[in-house]
Amino acid sequence: MSIPATLAPFFQEYDITQLEPQTDSVTIIERTLRYGTRAELRWLFTEYSRSQIRDWVLAWGGFALPAPHLSFWRLVLEIEP
Repeated sequence: MSIPATLAPFFQEYDITQLEPQTDSVTIIERTLRYGTRAELRWLFTEYSRSQIRDWVLAWGGFALPAPHLSFWRLVLEIEP
């Protein structure tokens, strides 16, 4: 997996070529859900399953996403508030 180069500004403290899809999934999913464009979000949903992203929102969304983003992703992923 290679993270789209267009997401690099949101991973400034990382070398994005060194991020591992499974061990760094928390960070990759968070940054992409928070800052990603439509194309980058399509990439995210091809790299990770919908259920994996849903599980991330349930576990981390309340801490890592601003309220409007969290509300949006709960709606899209059919998560009850």
